Amino acid sequence: MMDDSAGTPALSSRAVGLFGNLQMHYQTLLDKSTPHPGARWGLTGGLLFMFLLRIVLAQGWYIICYALGIYMLNLFLAFLTPKIDPEMAEELDEAEAASESGPGLLPVKNDDEFRPFIRRLPEFKFWLNSTKAVLLSCVCSFFAVFDIPVYWPILLFYWMFLFVITMRRQIEHMIKHRYVPFANFGKQRYSRGK
Repeated sequence: MMDDSAGTPALSSRAVGLFGNLQMHYQTLLDKSTPHPGARWGLTGGLLFMFLLRIVLAQGWYIICYALGIYMLNLFLAFLTPKIDPEMAEELDEAEAASESGPGLLPVKNDDEFRPFIRRLPEFKFWLNSTKAVLLSCVCSFFAVFDIPVYWPILLFYWMFLFVITMRRQIEHMIKHRYVPFANFGKQRYSRGK
């Protein structure tokens, strides 16, 4: 009998090296795509269009489409939400002020202080997770086991209902705490003084 243990480490080290090489190329591709958000979102939009076209033409896999819609709605809400919730920050500030009362403390809160909007989910991660979800949905649409028969108008109505309710709540939260998650809207602009 021959012992194959001598060939196994060489094979596994080659597999690890190949996996590391593929991971390095993948990360390089992501790094090169970072400064091009229009092209990235265009690619994702094209993939989403191809997936939806497949769903419409095949007339199936509606549950996968619904799951993708719910997941992307969740990602979008995380993209619109600030990293630190203003309601929780106010409660935390009040608790700290109550516990640190004493002479000689400097003021720690100024209402006019500039605080940049930091997202809970950055734009790049939003794009990356959306693209992965669309690609996974495309792959799942090629397997009949995922083609669960459902009445699609109910799923569409329920998704639209969830979208309206959650966006209404998010917009109310944005108005209440006076933050704008988009860089070009709602910011004060200064004109050049000549």
